[in-house]
Amino acid sequence: MHTNEAAYTTNNGQTLASVIREIRDEAKEFIQTRLRMAKSELKETIASMKVWLPLVAAALTLLATAYALFTIALVALVSAAFVTSPYRWFLSFLIVGLIWTIAGVICGYIALVQVRSQGTFPKRTVDVLKADGIWLQNEVKNHV
Repeated sequence: MHTNEAAYTTNNGQTLASVIREIRDEAKEFIQTRLRMAKSELKETIASMKVWLPLVAAALTLLATAYALFTIALVALVSAAFVTSPYRWFLSFLIVGLIWTIAGVICGYIALVQVRSQGTFPKRTVDVLKADGIWLQNEVKNHV
């Protein structure tokens, strides 16, 4: 051992350089493990999307068609209330449009609350990373 290295030797005989190398290697392994975990979770999500995404597209198309037909029927029904008015179709479309706007705002608000409460990042990965952070803090406290 060189004289400089002897000054930087820890209690168990390891040099500072070997401790730093060990920490670096453990950090690399830690990051690689977490990346593999996130990638695996993402693959699971994509695989499940391949099953339900075409069904969602078909459902949305059919529901949009039904929505348009029901809206036209509702406008025609509302227009019956304004038989004598020359603006009966305008008023009917305006009333139905306001109803759909109010319903859309309510649905959008509920969706926003749900997204904010659940988050969008993979939950298991975040939980593991939080646990790793706590573990790392404990390890640093124990070694200092």
